[in-house]
Amino acid sequence: MKGLLIETVASGSIAAELGVEAGDRLLAVNGHPLRDIIDYSYHTAAEDELLLELARTDGELWDLEIEREQGEPLGLSFAAPRPYCCRNNCVFCFVHQLPKGLRKPLYVKDEDYRLSFLNGNYVTLANLKSAEQVRIIEQRLSPLYISVHTTNPELREQMLGTQAIPPILGQLRILAAARIALHTQVVLCPGLNDGVDLERTVADLADLFPAVQSLAIVPLGLTRHRQRLPQLTAMDADYARRFIDTWQPRTKHLANRLGKPFLFLADEFYLKADLPFPSLRDYGDLPQIENGVGMVPLFMRDAGRVLRSARPTGDFKATVVTGTSALGFVTDFLDKLGVKTGTNIIPAAIENRLFGESVTVSGLVVGMDIIASLAGKEIGRALLVPDVMLKEGEGIFLDDVTLEELGQCLGCQVVPFDATPQGCYRAIRKLARHPARQINTTSEA
Repeated sequence: MKGLLIETVASGSIAAELGVEAGDRLLAVNGHPLRDIIDYSYHTAAEDELLLELARTDGELWDLEIEREQGEPLGLSFAAPRPYCCRNNCVFCFVHQLPKGLRKPLYVKDEDYRLSFLNGNYVTLANLKSAEQVRIIEQRLSPLYISVHTTNPELREQMLGTQAIPPILGQLRILAAARIALHTQVVLCPGLNDGVDLERTVADLADLFPAVQSLAIVPLGLTRHRQRLPQLTAMDADYARRFIDTWQPRTKHLANRLGKPFLFLADEFYLKADLPFPSLRDYGDLPQIENGVGMVPLFMRDAGRVLRSARPTGDFKATVVTGTSALGFVTDFLDKLGVKTGTNIIPAAIENRLFGESVTVSGLVVGMDIIASLAGKEIGRALLVPDVMLKEGEGIFLDDVTLEELGQCLGCQVVPFDATPQGCYRAIRKLARHPARQINTTSEA
């Protein structure tokens, strides 16, 4: 059905006063049909006099004339767009490596420029239509997040597993000329798009600065579920050390040349190589933080601030769950926090049995693996679970184990917390004040 389904109407808002209700559909604004929430935001952003075309749940059509103060919200919220599906067949696609039996949304591959603008999702632009490109420019959908992988057209077709796609450099140049800000990434596959091809890609994207504002190099992730998929080589510690030795000086050279940090290596390189991280200032304003770039240096900076202000919380024990790659810096923080608070805070690094031991990040730890790792062990007053392991707002792991089920299986209180040093300290303080808390399904953020 056309238009946007209204999910909620804020109490006391303009829309509520006019009798708009959840379940109605907003069809048009000032004569412009609405395809999605981007259209709604675009056509209501600057106008103070609005004509809304509305379809009620009983089929009745309303025209609502509205005069409002500048920028006053109407009070409407809508469902997120249903994502466009990806038609690529990328050789490194993580979705293709998922085991069976997970919840259905995890198997959806999205390739949607709208979600790139709204949520920071990375897209390849391989399936972008000319009309969609025009819309991006006309409605100023900026910034966008683009998976480049390589600027070599033939290699890019090989990596995306598709043919006859537009050359990515041509697409980026059009967007750059229209002053659309772009953040880019390369998923690095050793032996495939590194070496000379990576040098070419970095140079091509740097030439489009400042429209291309950042470039992150992120190593591919391989699970143990790669049956009948292309043979790829995982990054090992030696490769990571050699890569850092080659590319870290180039990140500094580009920063000096362009006047700001531009090229970033994912945290995983430094964790795998067991080498020191660059200083936090080398990450600029952290444009790639959601891509796993700069998260550890930021954590260490924030950990120092927490430790300077931490106060005693009492003599009790608590266990904090983490992924194996984070164990080193998490242990260092928890040991020091334990000294400052007088609380015995134990890290528990969980081996990823579902995806395979090569998957080490905290965000992919699942409930059954925590149970397998900690069954029969003394947890202490509570088991603290970072919220990056959980579906937002629902307290559910990727394998659909709930926090309640986790607590029942381990016979302990389970407390989710905001996955930052501050969040961990807050959770410890609340445990000290309320030692007999019930299992909670909401984050302590």
